Amino acid sequence: MFHAPSGRHGSHPCGRTVIELVKVPNAAPTELDLRALIETFFREEFTTDNPVITEAVRRMIAAGGKRLRPSLTLFAAETQGADPREHLALAAYMELIHVATLIHDDVVDRADKRRGVNTTAVDFGNRVSVLAGDYLLAWIFKNVTASYPAPIPYILSATLAEIIDGEVDQLRSVGDLTCTASVYTETVSKKTAALFAASAECGAIAGKGSAQNVRALRDFGRAYGIAFQMADDLLDLTSNETELGKPTGNDLREHKMTLPLILALQQADQKFREELARCYHGDDSAATAERIAFLIEGIARFGGITRTREAITKYIERAKAALLPLNGTPTQFRLINLANALLT
Repeated sequence: MFHAPSGRHGSHPCGRTVIELVKVPNAAPTELDLRALIETFFREEFTTDNPVITEAVRRMIAAGGKRLRPSLTLFAAETQGADPREHLALAAYMELIHVATLIHDDVVDRADKRRGVNTTAVDFGNRVSVLAGDYLLAWIFKNVTASYPAPIPYILSATLAEIIDGEVDQLRSVGDLTCTASVYTETVSKKTAALFAASAECGAIAGKGSAQNVRALRDFGRAYGIAFQMADDLLDLTSNETELGKPTGNDLREHKMTLPLILALQQADQKFREELARCYHGDDSAATAERIAFLIEGIARFGGITRTREAITKYIERAKAALLPLNGTPTQFRLINLANALLT
């Protein structure tokens, strides 16, 4: 469980006990302050009853990450006038759900690297990794159910079901060169965006937001999450291994149907289609470095990158429009800036 380093606890308005963590000035925390608090929370408070699980999860956490999901939870609570520092545990659970799904993903994808370090599967083996992910999810829901009133436990359990549904959809689309943009969007709405939506929604609920504001923040999270996945697809093609922490073009090696590829296929010539088919329908040796480079160049040449950027812009605008009911709170503009950052 999470233990407060000071050994003291505060009283939550709902009557439950919350962890009082780090004493900071009364001024509203900046984005950097909140991220620092999240990192401190994980570094000092995270432990489970199983030392192997704890170590495996700690390694994943230590590998870094943007902490976007817990940040959304804290921002959403703050938009409703709550002190985000009172909701660090809830925010941490959002990131830990993400960590658990990554542990499972790396087993399914047979990945060697995650954020530049060995995956849990490499260091602990597939069996321990699967059990670690399972244990972590069970541990999260045990704590959430014990600590938070309805509807937060229901939202998170429904979200996990949605994530798994999306993962299955993605597996079924692997290598399917007929996959459409609408199928892709539906998949990522479940696989990726659902947790962003839940993070914002639960933060708003914890912050005592109105039904209208809770819905607005959930809609922001959903649209933001779709744009985030599209941007992640682009990075796989336009970034480098040092920045990604894994090889460039990895989605192509794994035969995934990402939006840039789907959109490029709408205008691609026969040679591109033939090379793609050799890569996606051949054995592992067919995904040569030369073929991957050819496909990345082709995706750009046939408009996949430009049109994906246009789709990202559309979903960012949709996310920002969802925030209109918040009536110009300072944190609303921080959320807008968070969305705009996906464009760069």
